[in-house]
This record gives sequence, C-alpha cells and structure tokens, in this order.
Amino acid sequence: MTDTTEIIVEPGRQDIVITRVFDAPREKVFAALTDPRLVAQWWGAGGPGELEISEFEARRGGTYRNISRDETGTEYAFRGVFHEVLAPERLVHTFEFEGMPGHVALECTDLEELEDGRTKYTELSIYQSIEDRDGMIASGMEHGARAGLEKLAELVESS
Repeated sequence: MTDTTEIIVEPGRQDIVITRVFDAPREKVFAALTDPRLVAQWWGAGGPGELEISEFEARRGGTYRNISRDETGTEYAFRGVFHEVLAPERLVHTFEFEGMPGHVALECTDLEELEDGRTKYTELSIYQSIEDRDGMIASGMEHGARAGLEKLAELVESS
C-alpha cells in the first residue's frame, strides 16, 4: 500500500491541512472515525505501545479521551469535544494534548464521496497561534498522522 497522505504546512499560518484518498466507501471511513472499537485499531499508530479509549461519544457535545502508552509505559493523553457529527460527511471536534493544557486545536474533517467508490479525506486543523501550530509540527505530529492514516487505510480498505 502506498502512502498517499499529503500534509500541507504553510509558513506563517495557524493551520495544517491533511488529505488522503481511501479506496473505500465514505460510510465505512466515517464509521472508522466515529466507532470507538474501530478508532482503537488505527488511532495513535505512530509507534509501539498501546491505546486506551477511556471516553468516546461521537455526537454533538460528546467527548473523547484517548491514552497512548509507549513501550516504557509512559502515558500521553489526548482529549476533545465533538461540535458537529454529520454522518457520513463531516466531523468537527477540538483536540488537546493533556501534557500541554490550554493548547487546543479545532479539527474539521470532511469526507467527499468520489465517483469510483473511493473517499477523499480532508482534515483542517486550526491552532490558536502560529507558535502552537509550529510546536505541533516539531513534536513529530507528521509521522504520527501518516502512520495513523496508513493504519486507517488498512482497516477501511480490507474486505
């Protein structure tokens, strides 16, 4: 499988745009983004360790909290609130790394149904400042995003 993930980080801006085309129907991709049993199979796939989903309610006003543990047992927790869940085409939620509280991003994910049964995934993440966005990039976010979307592709593109 070839990684077709595109990550756009323009200098002087507060956003990151991630796109990828999945060889799967939009409904299947949306389910993998909103069903906690499926999210656990691909989210945080940037390295060895495990993922615990302690909260996950994909509905307007619902919350999520995911805890990644690395091979040494160190925990990295992420949380957010769902602001819009429009099946099967759009998700809007906040994203915050608990290790750096107060640095909250707004993530808008759109799923476009393509004519050939594939789905175009576009995620726009908007940060509170250019410094916050640049800090996210410096943290290795690009590697984690690519690895997670690769695992998501494996999940939705199989049978």
